[in-house]
Amino acid sequence: MSADIPPPARAGRAAGEIDLGRRARPLETVIQAILFLCGALSILTTVGIVLVLLNEAIAFFALPEVRLVDFFSTAKWQPSIGEFGILPLLSATLMTSLIAMVVAIPLGLGAALYLSEYASPRVRGRLKPVLEVLAGVPTVVYGYFALTFMTPLLRLLFGSNTVQVYNTASAGLVMGIMILPLIASMSEDALTAVPKALREGAYGLGATRFETAARVVLPAALSGIVAAGIVGISRAVGETMIVALAAGAGPNLTLNPFEAAETMTGYIARISGGDVSYGSIDYESIFAVGLMLFVITLLFNLISGYVVRRFREVYE
Repeated sequence: MSADIPPPARAGRAAGEIDLGRRARPLETVIQAILFLCGALSILTTVGIVLVLLNEAIAFFALPEVRLVDFFSTAKWQPSIGEFGILPLLSATLMTSLIAMVVAIPLGLGAALYLSEYASPRVRGRLKPVLEVLAGVPTVVYGYFALTFMTPLLRLLFGSNTVQVYNTASAGLVMGIMILPLIASMSEDALTAVPKALREGAYGLGATRFETAARVVLPAALSGIVAAGIVGISRAVGETMIVALAAGAGPNLTLNPFEAAETMTGYIARISGGDVSYGSIDYESIFAVGLMLFVITLLFNLISGYVVRRFREVYE
């Protein structure tokens, strides 16, 4: 055999050859274990919360005076005297959330369209931090804003005899202002993710900027925009401080937004902060209401995930 022909595979490595084999890296293993524990801890915490909620809610529904049919069908909620109809709390929660979305979706989508399609990079760089500041305002501040500014404004516009001091309209309007940055930010991300080639194609066909935004960019980003709206609804349903301060502190089945009505989160906050003794029926009822809230927000999250998967456009 000639000396120029490389030798066959050998058991050892030649001098200077790089070892690409697996090497033990203890630090990498420790980091991986810590990250796994972080993920497992968050999942276990969620599971623990759900189990406690289910356990306490089942204890409430197992009481002889509580009937599941009455819980969903009767219109009076006062557990201390044996009235267990959750409809007043549910209707107030849905009403404030609906008012919030009427405010937040058009304003948030409009802001997202402006930032994505019209604003220069310099203007966008200044406006986005301002929107993010709104998202960082504590909800208790929003609550007092609703009580001391929005309610007097509504009473000035519609009359003090029409608008009560505590009402769901002012709470819903301020909740919409609170959710606006969330919807604007998520929608702007969805709009920005649309490839420039689609815009350039529309411009090449003679479309104006508005026509491009309305007929090309918005449909392409529809799944992200719908998901932003559903996340906003979930956020509104679970909001506590604004409705606790501005909407009212008594269950009231009404469709008039200018009347006081207590939401599910408002009821939980009122009972939890009161003098109700542990183990009383009022105390147990907050877990049943909490379970209803959990189911509603879970449904919205599942719908959001389905919409994103069903209508997502994938571009290369």
